[in-house]
Amino acid sequence: MEVVPTKTHIALLASPGIGHLIPVLELGRRFAVQHHFLVTIFVVTTDASAAQSQLPHYSSYRDLLNIIFLPPVDVSDLATGSMAILSQLVLLMRRAMPHIRAEIAKLKPCPSALIVDLFGTEAFEIANDFSMLKYMFHTTNAWFLALTLYYPHHNETDKHDHVYLHKPLNIPGCTPLEYEGTFDLNLRPDDRVLHEDYAKMGLDMAKADGILVNTWEGLEPRTLKALRDPHLMGRFSSVPVHPVGPLIRPVQPVENLVCRSKVLDWLDLQPAGSVLYVSFGSGGTLSANQLTELAWGLELSGQRFVWVVRPPVESTAFGSYFRQKERTEDGTPDYLPDGFVSRTREVGLVVEMWAPQTEVLAHESVGAFLSHCGWNSTLESVVNGVPMICWPLYAEQGMNAAMLSGHLGIATRLKEVGPGAVVGREEIEKMIRRLMEKDEEPGKLVRANVLELERQAEAALAKGGSSHGSLERVAKECKTGLTRLRERAYGA
Repeated sequence: MEVVPTKTHIALLASPGIGHLIPVLELGRRFAVQHHFLVTIFVVTTDASAAQSQLPHYSSYRDLLNIIFLPPVDVSDLATGSMAILSQLVLLMRRAMPHIRAEIAKLKPCPSALIVDLFGTEAFEIANDFSMLKYMFHTTNAWFLALTLYYPHHNETDKHDHVYLHKPLNIPGCTPLEYEGTFDLNLRPDDRVLHEDYAKMGLDMAKADGILVNTWEGLEPRTLKALRDPHLMGRFSSVPVHPVGPLIRPVQPVENLVCRSKVLDWLDLQPAGSVLYVSFGSGGTLSANQLTELAWGLELSGQRFVWVVRPPVESTAFGSYFRQKERTEDGTPDYLPDGFVSRTREVGLVVEMWAPQTEVLAHESVGAFLSHCGWNSTLESVVNGVPMICWPLYAEQGMNAAMLSGHLGIATRLKEVGPGAVVGREEIEKMIRRLMEKDEEPGKLVRANVLELERQAEAALAKGGSSHGSLERVAKECKTGLTRLRERAYGA
């Protein structure tokens, strides 16, 4: 691709998964719109056609960004069914490096900077070879960033006490990590490859010229202060940290939607703040027993709901999907209780696989979100002032849930259950009522807290706000720091 040389050109790298792609697209859009950069985005995927099929839902990006889907990567010769998803992603990104190098070599002029996500830090070597500035974009929160940076330096005794004695894990200057909300890596203490991969990430990101984080100053002041303090987290990484969030996909105008979703039509008919939105993200799944209990809990609560449901997966998040297409007579998917759709037709809507989540959460009828606590979903909820019920499933979602329900007070949380256990319908019903019924005291406080954070998030992104200023500083570095970098590289 021939690029006009008068504009600053940067490249971003997104690892597989729509949850990784969305914040990278939005960051690229901000550089293009606010700073008039030319932006190329490389997308690593295991299935290019599947990834590209998602783009019609994100039409606001297509005309602004040069999006390059790299050839699909196959790691089936190395990955096993029991391999942690983090290690699988590391393998995928490693296999994609030759494609990334080849594509960067085609860009004229060469981009001034390469921005990668958590799984792309091995591309820093490529950035060095092309004399590019290198940044890491941490698409989740600063607390998880602190854990990642500190992990390679953790005292082994502290790790042991956290994993086996369930003691809190201290992170210098930050809120300790309680075992109940731990990163799921700590649930696999004997997976040597997983722990080595994660430690390498922490060491690699400390080599960046800067770290961008999808958070803002007012959301995590304690953690951000610790990351910058040379006596605390600054002992392990002196890389400047730039909070640039919340970055989420913008709500699409109705005329820009590929199709007018039946979900939005149904929401138009419901009273303001009356609907519970239930979704576990693009990758989250539940067991058959847990789906049954959730269905009964929704029905017993008597509350209005929209439920984005996926077929059950047994045992692990990487089990095989049930592929049945059958329906009962009333249209209920055969993995839900018989007659569920008929019995809840007046108050609920079941949507299989996908819904336009950003538009749903922005709808005035939605009053709460039962969520897996993925960071994209969390930010979409906060930006729209929607309180949450936390139901974390994997990865860092337990940490997110602890932050939302404990540190920030913008969510309630289901009672803890052990691995393989099932949350009962009575517990689900009780939690839904506590948040949705307007006279319940816990719900009142949570709603007030999330509305205040909504205001803070808007202020952070506005001109003069903290996140707007952070992005301006990075943009300036991409414009001016490159000259100094290349002078050093070529001995000018």
